[in-house]
Parts: sequence; structure tokens; C-alpha cells
Amino acid sequence: MGRKMNSGMSGHSPFVNRKYSGGELAFISLFFLFVSFPCGNAAAQATADDRSQKLANPPANLTRVPLQNNVDFGAGVNGHGFAYTLNIQPVMPLELTEDWNLITRTIIPIGYRDYLPGADVSGLGDVNASFFFSPKGPGPGGLIWGAGPVALLPTATDDFLGAGIFGLGSTAVGLVQQGPWTVGALANHIWSIAGPNDRPDVSVNLLPPFASHNFGGGRSVSLSVDANHDGNNEQRIVPVNFGVSQIFTLGFQAMSSQIGGRYYAGVPSDSPEWGRTTLAFLFPK
Repeated sequence: MGRKMNSGMSGHSPFVNRKYSGGELAFISLFFLFVSFPCGNAAAQATADDRSQKLANPPANLTRVPLQNNVDFGAGVNGHGFAYTLNIQPVMPLELTEDWNLITRTIIPIGYRDYLPGADVSGLGDVNASFFFSPKGPGPGGLIWGAGPVALLPTATDDFLGAGIFGLGSTAVGLVQQGPWTVGALANHIWSIAGPNDRPDVSVNLLPPFASHNFGGGRSVSLSVDANHDGNNEQRIVPVNFGVSQIFTLGFQAMSSQIGGRYYAGVPSDSPEWGRTTLAFLFPK
């Protein structure tokens, strides 16, 4: 209980680090997926480009299950710590009316940390569930948006892997897609509402602006800044993420692989330095 705790509001674990293990193997395998599955004919390329645009759009009407591999190095007191976090992030659109969708986005983190005093830690983190009410069509100026509640569930199997409290708040996303470009931002704020008295309260802001460019054939690049501010501890974590993605199919299953890197522009002294890859399963209607 005496360890420093990470609330995990952003879906990224801010404390991570060293050791060449399964995380690097995931990075290498996704690299080969990226270079090995080019799109074929023009129709396939158009389909891949449409899916790539929808992947860049959080409230898009596309069911997908990203498996976000976060492999980070350089954390801990001596700067040699390693951490791995797998974020399972199912996104499901539900049709409410002819004009409105409800987009559910859940983040289920499974983590490993090797730099804690006494023993390594692994297990489930706190689950983050967001619900976006979103119009089906773009608004004035091509604005695509969604807003709704967000909940933090105390599912962590170890004190270090989660906040250990129930949290509620609000979330919103807005973006514009013009040609190959997607530019927007997602924001949420979560407050603690219930939990053990010996666990710190939660009051966390997340504001990640993002941008992506589609090059055609299902290939794209993206940049996001996951600015995360803990109001209770006055701590800021600012990972800058860059990724290169490719849409492809295995059999009848549409998928997207991403090779990415993360630089921590603003973090506490014992936080990590870099890393991330993603594999997404797509389920187009």
C-alpha cells in the first residue's frame, strides 16, 4: 500500500522500462506485418483507405478491437526499469436513432513492472469505460463530435497498477477530416466518487490532440500528445506519440498494424522514455 500509485486515466501506463523481452518481439512482429501486406487492386485500396480514415476517427461507425502494446524503458529510481502494458480497447458503435449513435470505448490494461522494491508486479489494471453520444453525420464545417460519461472501475489486481477507487466524469471528442487529413482532440476528466479511505482521491484531466495523414493504400502516419494532469498530486505526464499504420487482411479478417514511438516530454523524474506498437482487429459492417 505504500507504493506510488498510477491511476491510468489515459489508458497509458506512465511508469515503464528496461529489459528486452516480449515487448520488443511484438514490435518486430508488427514491423513485418506492416511491410508484408500491401493492398492489391484499386477497390481494395479504396476499402483500406476508408477503414484507415475511420480508425483515425474515434466516434466512427466501425467496430474495432485495438491491442495496444506499450513497451517503455528508463523508469524507476535508477532509470533502468522496464514495463509492458497491453491495452485491450474494444470500440463498439450502437445505433440509437436514425440520427444518433452511441460509441462505447473500453480500455482494459494488463501490465508488468520490474522496477518496484521487493518483487516484480503483473496483472490487471483499472478499467476505463467511455460512452460517446455522436451524430451520424458531420456538422457545420465538417465537424465530427461525440460526448458523454466516462467511468473508472477499480479492477486492478495490485495497488501499483490502479487507483483502487470508483471514478466518474465526462468525456468529449471533436475532429475534422479533410481529404487525407484528420485533426482533432479528445478530452476527459474523472473524479473519484467511492473507495477505501486509505487510497488517494482521483482528479485527472486528459487532453490528447491528434492528427493523422492517409497516404493511400491503407497506409497512414499519426501524431498525438496525451497530456495527462493529476490535479491532486500536481503531476503532469506528456507522452508524444508517433505511429505509422497499415491496413491489411488475413483471410477474411481486416486488421491494422502500427509501428510507433513515444517520447515523454514532461514527466516525473522516475518515469519512462519511449515505446509503443498497436495491432487492431476491424469488424466493418
